[in-house]
Amino acid sequence: MPKTTDHVRGLLLAIGGIFVLSPDGLLIKLITIDEWTLLFWRGLLTSISLVFALIFFFRKPLYPAFQCLGKTGLLVATTQALGTYFFVLAIIHTTVANTLIIIGVTPLWAAIYSRIFLKEHIHLRTYLAIPTALLGIYITTNVEIEANIGDLYALCATLFIAAQGVIVRSAKTVDLTPSLVIGGLLIALVAWPNAHPLAITQSDLLYLGILGVIVLPASYILLIAAPRYIPAPEVNLIMLLEIVLGSLWVWFFLAKQPTQQAFIGGGIVIITLATHTYLGFRANKTT
Repeated sequence: MPKTTDHVRGLLLAIGGIFVLSPDGLLIKLITIDEWTLLFWRGLLTSISLVFALIFFFRKPLYPAFQCLGKTGLLVATTQALGTYFFVLAIIHTTVANTLIIIGVTPLWAAIYSRIFLKEHIHLRTYLAIPTALLGIYITTNVEIEANIGDLYALCATLFIAAQGVIVRSAKTVDLTPSLVIGGLLIALVAWPNAHPLAITQSDLLYLGILGVIVLPASYILLIAAPRYIPAPEVNLIMLLEIVLGSLWVWFFLAKQPTQQAFIGGGIVIITLATHTYLGFRANKTT
């Protein structure tokens, strides 16, 4: 497959995955159960849905699909579970704004990992886009970070989220979608001791169904495929778009109008990502 086609496919997968994932924040706001119960159902429903997708959509025999994962698949599942676990702890122990700012560091870690472990050349445009996008995120959230244990949890989450993308990138020829099933089950097991699985309302059940059956499985399938075609730092950079899109979902459905800072910061993020994508297309056409 030509290099340009690979790059376009990777970008479309990443952008599509983020658009599908973007209602995640809105659904979490609508769900009234505690974080641990949410985490339990989030992991379990996602795993069950992905199994059905593997069987009926991808037409994959389950045993061979899981058998071919090897150590790489287990690493992807483990980093997925740990990233989600620390993300939830961050939300519990610090503000959402603090967490989002720190999660924005993920593309930088991905660039460092890719350079060290995969020996990939990271383009200057990516190194320049990361701090510019972080500036936009900081303006959007408009808060000062005060160091606490929640911020440390958020920083730990970035390490594992970035690692997951780089590990997927290292195994381009292997379909690691089944590893997401294992990761979801690990998340549910971690949350289970503190969860109250039956303490959910009918509305919670509806929102959990949308989240765990549609939003998360579909977005995860797209996002885990993207690093097979473009470097992990680019995938993580595109994922910053979720902060802007997620805010728009909340604005539209909950009538919580973004501040002027949110419009300015979101505009910086979108312009940065659009410029980065355009430069990537132009560079690939000349190679």
